[in-house]
Amino acid sequence: MPVRGVLFDVDDTLFDYGTSERAGLLTHLGELGLMDRFAGPDEAFELWSLIMEEEYTRFLSGELSFEEQRCSRTRRFLSRAGCLPAEGMTDQEAAAWFAGYAAHRDATWSAFPDAGPMLESLTSSYRLGVVSNSSLEHQRHKLGAIGLLAYFGEALVCSESHGAAKPEPSIFHAGCTLLGLPPHEVAYVGDKHTVDAVGARDARLRAYWLDRTGAAARMEVEPGIRVIRSLAELPASLAD
Repeated sequence: MPVRGVLFDVDDTLFDYGTSERAGLLTHLGELGLMDRFAGPDEAFELWSLIMEEEYTRFLSGELSFEEQRCSRTRRFLSRAGCLPAEGMTDQEAAAWFAGYAAHRDATWSAFPDAGPMLESLTSSYRLGVVSNSSLEHQRHKLGAIGLLAYFGEALVCSESHGAAKPEPSIFHAGCTLLGLPPHEVAYVGDKHTVDAVGARDARLRAYWLDRTGAAARMEVEPGIRVIRSLAELPASLAD
């Protein structure tokens, strides 16, 4: 059956998440005079990224709210860096620290250069939507800020409001429902092999792994997954 709709992941697929995270953190630490707590920028960012992955997993499991995981990330990071006040940090203080970081991060938000042209080329032939492991409000704001929200309208599903996260089939199927299409007529594009590509394939969508780093050459890609190195390759692949 031909593909009639395409669902997308957001972070590190359409949106250059990694670059903004690093720039935001390092600028914030420099502004606060905290860079001397680390051997260098790489060490600071690696610690932040490790803690983010752990706390975000707790959010996706329902253990923490979106705001709670932000406060927990902040406390753990500052504690590991040896700069958490002896009396600890209140939720309000942690939220304020995170907001300072987020302001620097958001100032560098941008779409990948291949995202806009690809979406523009698809918009007349395919129904487009988003399925993301995040907060709906946050992702709508982000897509609006980088100029891509108009391509999706109201066809956005996020794990916080849906109640289940990728790779659960239900969140992929919720995206298909918003497009008004059965799963076998929908493609899904994401940057994570297991969470995005394997999850979409197992939910009976056509699965695309966006492998910008070339990781597929160093591993065994699951059967039934199409690998693309750039979003520019997607339109031709959908037409196959």
